[in-house]
Amino acid sequence: SMVTFAQYLQRCSYEGLSKLVKEVTDLAQQCVANEDAAECTKPLPSIFLDKICQVEKLRDSYGEMADCCSKADPERNECFLSFKVSEPDFVQPYQRPASDVICKEYQDNRVSFLGHFIYSVARRNPFLYAPTILSLAADYEHALQSCCRESDIGACLDEKVYQICHPKKVSVKQQYACGILKKFGERTFKANKLAFMSQKYPKAPFSEIAKVLHDIKDIYKECCEGDMLECMDDRAELTTYVCSKQDVFSSKIKHCCDKPVVERSQCIMDADFDEKPDNLPSLVEKYIQDKEVCKSFEANHDAFLSEFVYEYSRRHPEFSTQLILRVTKGYEALLEKCCKTDNPADCYGNAVEELNKHIQETQDVVKTNCDLLTTHGEADFLKALLIRYTKKMPQVSTDTLVEIGKKMTQVGTKCCQLPEDRRLPCSEGYLSIVIQDMCRRQETTPINDNVSHCCSDSYAYRRPCFTAMGVDTKYVPPAFDPEMFSFDEKLCSAPPAERELGQMKLLVNLIKRKPQMTEDQIKTIASGFTAMVDKCCKQSDIETCFGEE
Repeated sequence: SMVTFAQYLQRCSYEGLSKLVKEVTDLAQQCVANEDAAECTKPLPSIFLDKICQVEKLRDSYGEMADCCSKADPERNECFLSFKVSEPDFVQPYQRPASDVICKEYQDNRVSFLGHFIYSVARRNPFLYAPTILSLAADYEHALQSCCRESDIGACLDEKVYQICHPKKVSVKQQYACGILKKFGERTFKANKLAFMSQKYPKAPFSEIAKVLHDIKDIYKECCEGDMLECMDDRAELTTYVCSKQDVFSSKIKHCCDKPVVERSQCIMDADFDEKPDNLPSLVEKYIQDKEVCKSFEANHDAFLSEFVYEYSRRHPEFSTQLILRVTKGYEALLEKCCKTDNPADCYGNAVEELNKHIQETQDVVKTNCDLLTTHGEADFLKALLIRYTKKMPQVSTDTLVEIGKKMTQVGTKCCQLPEDRRLPCSEGYLSIVIQDMCRRQETTPINDNVSHCCSDSYAYRRPCFTAMGVDTKYVPPAFDPEMFSFDEKLCSAPPAERELGQMKLLVNLIKRKPQMTEDQIKTIASGFTAMVDKCCKQSDIETCFGEE
């Protein structure tokens, strides 16, 4: 309850929200005694929103958000969700009490201490799922229990807390999942989750994966709609089910299932992939050589393709889920075409070669970029990305292009050092999150037709669509502005990181004005810029030198 209220009412004090939590908890106890009472028949989300709408002076603190109260559900909830601030500058980061008092505070009033922690994390991360926040609180408590026995409590906590998963990182992934569900709908969301679950639990039979998948879709829907109590309750139920069938699902979750309920689900989500079964037969026989392929495909199109995704994914943990969906879409298109011909088997006989094209394209992109990063280093890799993406979408602000470039460089740094079999899912998985963020901005501030097409057309093909995107031919560069290229002595006194940032922004602004510039022209200007800075920063009259150069 505290998580739910803190995520909707991010500006409220802990004491103010505690009153609302008590009211809801009291109501829950009344409803246990009498389920038929008027208030007890309402859906849980409505009860929470009713409480929020009864808050005195709601408009004074939250302005237009108060207008949501005049709407009926589910529009009322959609309205409230739109007012959540994902990076709240009005909320101070969680301040850990000083080492000499933290253990006393925890031991004297455990409930209040952990309540404040949950409140702090929830209001700073309004889209983070409740089970994750409670799991973080449990990890934090374990760290305290262990460190309060040590002589150097602060150092012990620093080390333990560093090992706890970072809420912002988890929140980004969860918001991404909600974005895909909202943008592309349940079918795409389930297909993506089916691929991932089949990779993670390759020994589990299809029937079990399908059952869990159905529950997961409902849980995500609840979490994405801010219905944190149902989300937590259903997720706990699902983990109990999975743990009751450990031998069916995975050998990697035993340590998770030994934990208390609150800590299980996040642990299971973070667990490694299980080893795939030995001697899995080739799929060629069942999906290409079998004479009944078209009959099975036409009889139950979605069920047939779901089993294909399951069988293909459990054999390929080294692929990204997006690549698996591209292979599946390629196979689906081939069957749709071939099953209409007189001799389908001849028509789809070269399916393996056709589908391998998707795999080759993705492997080539990962190899090319990882080679560029390892050969030339992060700075040159970032510059190459900035050149590439400024040409694709020159309408985007310089600061945002630099931010996107840096995020993509972080993906390269994180993924390119992994073993070969983890590189591809890591790269495309994280790039999909960066692209999703870009597409979310595109919805409120349209960039150009190419970006709009790539964002909306197909989830599976989003990344290849951005990779293949060319220069925006409809773009009209702004007039030349000499002010953009005026330099002063700050360039000499600035720290290296700031100087590097200035150079990157110059590069982006240059390409925005001359999108057709060749690599050689860019290299000439870049080396000229470096030479100019080296020369002028040694002169007594720096500004005159910059002006002349």
